[in-house]
Amino acid sequence: MLVFKLLLTPVLIGVVSLAGRRWGPTVSGWLVGLPLTSGPVSLFLALAPGAAFASRAAQGPLLGSISVASFCLAYSWLAFRCGWVGCFLASSCVFFASTFILVRVSVPLVLAFVLVLAFLAIVLNLLPGGHDQSMVTVPPQWETFLRMAVATAFVLVLTSVSSLLGPQLSGLLTPFPIYASILGTFTHHFQGAAAACRLLRGVVTGSFTFAVFFLVVAGTLERWGILAAFSLAVLVSLLIHGCSLWFLRRYMASP
Repeated sequence: MLVFKLLLTPVLIGVVSLAGRRWGPTVSGWLVGLPLTSGPVSLFLALAPGAAFASRAAQGPLLGSISVASFCLAYSWLAFRCGWVGCFLASSCVFFASTFILVRVSVPLVLAFVLVLAFLAIVLNLLPGGHDQSMVTVPPQWETFLRMAVATAFVLVLTSVSSLLGPQLSGLLTPFPIYASILGTFTHHFQGAAAACRLLRGVVTGSFTFAVFFLVVAGTLERWGILAAFSLAVLVSLLIHGCSLWFLRRYMASP
């Protein structure tokens, strides 16, 4: 299990990082919207504490999409006013404040899904435009290795303390935007605020897929088992993510 954790997470973040270098910050953010960390964490929870624990914990990341979108919204508006350090600290505070509220919320799974979709749609309309000219600077090669190391450490720590935190809080903390944070801060530093905003818009757009993934996992895991639930979640997520890319390309093509 430990070897699986150590191999899977850095491979995923490495692939996303290379794709971002090839196609730009918007597509990079869109890929980060996939449950690249929280998906494996949910699988590890199903394999270790059990399907019942993982099913309840999967509802946390679903609601946690609200916290991720709040992080992206706060960072995007602050990016034009202050540096990446201030943006990261302030938007992280927004994420944890949102999590503090959501941990006290208990709603049926379908209602939670509807609320998340509505919130994501609102955030997409509130995000500032990011079509301004960006600085063209090549990030250092070690950036990718830093992302891989931090993401792996996050997965290891969270899965280690999950039994102490409980299923709901574990689930809510799982979607902490570690990839978006690393990608966003480096993009902000090297390419400017407009590029960072485009990346974070991609993250919010990709979060619709994130929500669908955990809706399927939470709704089917106990009844269908680990293999069927996660296979269906991945299949549906890839379909939804392809549709979201079509909408994202329309935004990128707009003046």
